[in-house]
Amino acid sequence: MKRSVIICLFVLTGCASFSAQVLPQKEASPALQSTKQNTKVTSTDKLIAAAVEQVGITTEYDPAYVKLTYPNGDVPVKTGVCADVIVRAFRKVEVDLQKELHEDMKRNFARYPKKWKARAPDTNIDHRRVPNLMTWFDRKGKALPLSTDAKDYLPGDVVAWDLGGGLTHIGLVSDLKADGQNRYLIVHNIGSGAQIEDRLFDWKVIGRYRYFGSSK
Repeated sequence: MKRSVIICLFVLTGCASFSAQVLPQKEASPALQSTKQNTKVTSTDKLIAAAVEQVGITTEYDPAYVKLTYPNGDVPVKTGVCADVIVRAFRKVEVDLQKELHEDMKRNFARYPKKWKARAPDTNIDHRRVPNLMTWFDRKGKALPLSTDAKDYLPGDVVAWDLGGGLTHIGLVSDLKADGQNRYLIVHNIGSGAQIEDRLFDWKVIGRYRYFGSSK
């Protein structure tokens, strides 16, 4: 079943909702199978769990500019944009991307994209813009080479896409695979709230980042 979502360029956030085939929700068993083999809980495991738990809780998409508290500011959990999936997941592993980006942008504002014509950092929106997140991960040495091979994308990796027409998108690689597939499912919000879907190569990959573990 197709759900029509209006294509919009959301100038404020750099995220986008995109007309697409929305895959039906699948239960973790038997259709989805975790590849986790050991019982030790790592930071990557916590990051993935924090992204997956947003599914069914964040059910809306809203790119509106909102005045946030700082640090740890957030919009209502039922809504958000693609970047909020990443921000919320990282906060569960004690990484506040709102604070991290703001502090780096204060010191290195010229290194960040200028597409929004901002003249100074803005704690309300900077961390909710995909190009800013990409720049921050890259500056922290977390970028990985782009690849068209699914096996290079590991659980916990952050992936950014170009949807075309100036639209960007971002999501997190889960530790779940669809039955019979060699690709991990992606946790993201592209217009219908947080979803976990087989979407890795649906769009052009423009960024791949691994925060925990080797990025070599």
